[in-house]
Amino acid sequence: MSSDATATELVEVDQSIFDRAGKVLAVHLSYSSRAAQRGRTPAFPSYFMKAPSSLASTGSTVERPAGTELLAFEGEIALVIGTDARRVTVEQAWGHVGYVTASNDLGVYDMKYADKGSNIRSKSGDGYTPMGPVLLPAASLNPDALRIRTWVNGEIAQDATTQELIFSFAQIVADLSQQMTLKAGDVILTGTPAGSSVIVPGDVVEVQVDDEAAGLSTGRLATTVVEGTETFAAFGNQPKITDADRIDAFGTAADAGIETPITGKAALTDEVKAKLMSVATATISGALRKRGLNNVSVDGLQATKGMTKVIGTARTLRYVPNREDLFKTHGGGYNAQKRVIDDIGPGEILVMEARGEKGSGTLGDILAMRTQVRGAEAIITDGGVRDLDAVAALDIPTFHNGAHPAVLGRKHVPWDTDVAVGCGGTTIVPGDIVIADADGILVIPPHLAAEIAEEVVESERQDTFVFKHVSNGAEIKGLFPMNADWKAKYNQWVADGEPEF
Repeated sequence: MSSDATATELVEVDQSIFDRAGKVLAVHLSYSSRAAQRGRTPAFPSYFMKAPSSLASTGSTVERPAGTELLAFEGEIALVIGTDARRVTVEQAWGHVGYVTASNDLGVYDMKYADKGSNIRSKSGDGYTPMGPVLLPAASLNPDALRIRTWVNGEIAQDATTQELIFSFAQIVADLSQQMTLKAGDVILTGTPAGSSVIVPGDVVEVQVDDEAAGLSTGRLATTVVEGTETFAAFGNQPKITDADRIDAFGTAADAGIETPITGKAALTDEVKAKLMSVATATISGALRKRGLNNVSVDGLQATKGMTKVIGTARTLRYVPNREDLFKTHGGGYNAQKRVIDDIGPGEILVMEARGEKGSGTLGDILAMRTQVRGAEAIITDGGVRDLDAVAALDIPTFHNGAHPAVLGRKHVPWDTDVAVGCGGTTIVPGDIVIADADGILVIPPHLAAEIAEEVVESERQDTFVFKHVSNGAEIKGLFPMNADWKAKYNQWVADGEPEF
């Protein structure tokens, strides 16, 4: 393989290519479809390394180690560095890529836990990074218009283009070059789109990369899975699987055969949201109480936006009582408070546990503004708020326990995020549905949201019927609650389209 970045000839992958690969670098998440599966979209790329000894050519086999279950494929586009790159700009980066080819970032999820994120044992087994069969000259390609496909036993499993990339190839190269010299021959695996899953002995996986406009193709990179015969020795970590590993390996909980609790975002459909927002919080409280849920209200807080009603799913932040040594390690810099505010998004409500402590602020106008800019629906804290006039002037509703001029560190250490918290006398779990106005703040378990939404609309309709008749002079007896006669009148009113009277 030539080291010239402007090489224009197709090159077959052979052992000499592998010998030149000083390092193999891989991106965790880079395709939007894969990020959607994982439930998170990173702001910047992150990486792990694979051993060069994991490289293999087309037609090779890969072993699923004896005693393991979750060997998974990931069809990817591999970049082969053509000329050394150190601290290059994004604009310069593509010029340092010599070739592009197909690759398969194979991994065994049974060993993922063993190396705490480094992926050494799960991803660096012999044959776990097949590449080829042909290297395409980068100078002849449009990196923004490449197509990647993966087949398992002849059936298409992945089909995506680089238009779906969260991070461009140039950004990835430039980013890596900030801290290390990318040497000619180094390999960068650029992430996989949705569709990767578990494969078993006997399966044949094929990956192909094309620039269809340029008429260039790598051809199909083929790898056959075989069953290993040697178990892991007792002197090392043994295979271990969690439900989370199964979901990651198969791609989705459904494909893994695992039932997962419905999440708040999935439960809070537009229809459910509209129904819940159309009724009084008191009506929702009654529906929750009928189901035995009496401790689902956040009590004692004030609202900056009066009766403005908000609904969203909970993101949580927990403060612990201030201890000076702990504030030094957890309170300064980019702490948990700032991290969750930088990560919150539309449809979410920030809920802060401050133990009802009013003796300092839990946020001020700058962080409240950042929460608003991120698109969050509201802020709820059972602690104090600094700069209350400025916070109240923002568009984002804030529910709080009073004003206080002191900074956070007087009473609190921001400790952790997205954990169960206690706020205003109730427990709130990340993903819970929270609905709030000046009449009250309620927590709705996501699995009950749809049935409660249906029930409260009907309950509110009945209350409207009763209220109108009471306002017109009807007595309470027999009407509230409705007896058979009034119930018949109500049913007819509904059938007539709920006319005014």
